[in-house]
Parts: sequence; C-alpha cells; structure tokens
Amino acid sequence: MPTALPAKPTASPMRTYALRLTPGQDLRQQLDAFVRQHQIRAGAMVTCVGSLTQATLRLANQENPTVYRGHFEIVSLVGTLSTNGSHLHLAVSDSTGRTLGGHLLDGNLIYTTAEVVIGVLEQLDFRREPDPTYGYRELTVYPLAPAPKQKKAAGQ
Repeated sequence: MPTALPAKPTASPMRTYALRLTPGQDLRQQLDAFVRQHQIRAGAMVTCVGSLTQATLRLANQENPTVYRGHFEIVSLVGTLSTNGSHLHLAVSDSTGRTLGGHLLDGNLIYTTAEVVIGVLEQLDFRREPDPTYGYRELTVYPLAPAPKQKKAAGQ
C-alpha cells in the first residue's frame, strides 16, 4: 500500500547534485540520463536557471506538443524525478517578458547554460501508477525498502 507524506515534519536525509548543461543539449533528455545514471528513485528539482533556443511544452489540457523557437530564459523548472518516471513543468520568458509554461518534453535546447540542482530523498521510492480518476499514471510514494542484509560466511 502506498504511503502518504508524514503529517508531522520529520528530518529526512537529502542528497543533492549540482550540474551544468551546455549549449545544444536537450534539457529533458539530459535530466532523464542523469536520473538513470545515478539511479535516482525519488528526486525533486531544487532549482534551474538558464536559457533555451527552443522550448517544447505540452500545454494545459492539450494532447500534442507546442514548439517555440527564439531565445528564452528559464524562470522555473519544478517537479519530481525518478527512474520510474519523472513529471516536470517548465516556465520560460521571452525577450518581452512574456512567460509561458507547461509539461517539459524532449526538444528543449540549451542556449548558453542550464544550471541545475537536484535533491534526492534517500528513504523514498517514487512510482507512477494508474489513477482511476482520469487514467493517467500519477505519483505514488513508497518507503524505500532497505537492502537485504548479507549473511556472514561460516567462521567470520
């Protein structure tokens, strides 16, 4: 049975990673690769700033992606990360300050940089499971099962 976050605040260890993405890299693809490489089971975006030459988003209540080309500032990147499926929302602004946002998809190309900080919740396991309300695969939070203890060999 999935668990909810505790009602009372508790101290929980959080490991953090900081990385910089470079021109031409795809923001979503690089984050997915990082999550796989580090086997992140329960992560959260702490912060991300940078710029894009292309923003590809799935806007609210739309099935297909929308692609924007130009120069954009990343003003927010929020969401959860997991080897079991990530869910990220991106907000960008153009040269007039107009801001738009939606689901982060492949096709967000770095212009000058993306400075990223990711927090990893060591004791949790984020999973994506079907929700009967709309049928989408939504976040369920489980405690991370402790690794089995190895038995000592005879004579040790």
